[in-house]
Amino acid sequence: MEPARTLSIGGQSVGGMTSPYLAVLRARFVLTLQYRAAAAAGFATQAWFGVIAVMVLAGFYHGAAHQPLSLAQAVSYIWLGQAMLVLLPWYADPEVSEMVVSGAVAYERLRPLDTYFYWYARAFAWTLARVAPRAAPMVLLAGVILPLTGLGAWGLAPPANLAAGLMFILSIGLTFFLSAAMTLLINVIVVVSMTSRGANTMASAVVNLFSGLVVPLPLFPAWMHGFLFLQPFAGLADIPFRIYVGQLTGAAALAGIAVQAFWVVALILFGRAQLGRAMDRLRIQGG
Repeated sequence: MEPARTLSIGGQSVGGMTSPYLAVLRARFVLTLQYRAAAAAGFATQAWFGVIAVMVLAGFYHGAAHQPLSLAQAVSYIWLGQAMLVLLPWYADPEVSEMVVSGAVAYERLRPLDTYFYWYARAFAWTLARVAPRAAPMVLLAGVILPLTGLGAWGLAPPANLAAGLMFILSIGLTFFLSAAMTLLINVIVVVSMTSRGANTMASAVVNLFSGLVVPLPLFPAWMHGFLFLQPFAGLADIPFRIYVGQLTGAAALAGIAVQAFWVVALILFGRAQLGRAMDRLRIQGG
């Protein structure tokens, strides 16, 4: 019988089948949380751009015909986007990119762990730790402070109802898993191409547009709505945000959650297979 694999973090040995990945997740999460200055600067930047985006959206809606989202829903959509901004997989894990450039990625083949799920745990923790310290103050600003100062119409409204709130929690949870799966796909491209420049540039442009971060997806032409709802990037922002504001309800909301779950599973299976092939063909030059 194969002995249980262990992983030592902080001098403590953790055994079992899944505990090494959980230990990696916890360690990366705690480490990333230490960058408080970056989180504060990110919050200030996101708050500023949130104000700009709301003003632009208000101008767009002024005198416009009927829209799929009401102005109040669109404003909440914008603030949710700013709160969850760093949840989007814009680029490869920077530590993986550094390992590829230095050649240290070869050592990943020596770990007694599944490389994909090891990197997946790291990406999940990295994303979660960057979102948490920025989302909480953003919700406080847009959802509490603005209404208290008489600017509630330009702030983040509560969930449309209790059901919307509960389904939003489920949906945004799936978003973290989806984001990590997409980050791993970007990592695979970096390993294959031996550079992060092209992968990061491509990912940021595609993710921003098709997640609904630049323009809420319901505001795209009607003939695109079916495709936009089913493509994987909608699960990063558009689906959970529309559930929150009450634009997706009942069966439509459940369908959106099902789309997210499908892409999580599909991208994990695809990404793991592709990473395995990439690592098997890995060549390190220099010495």
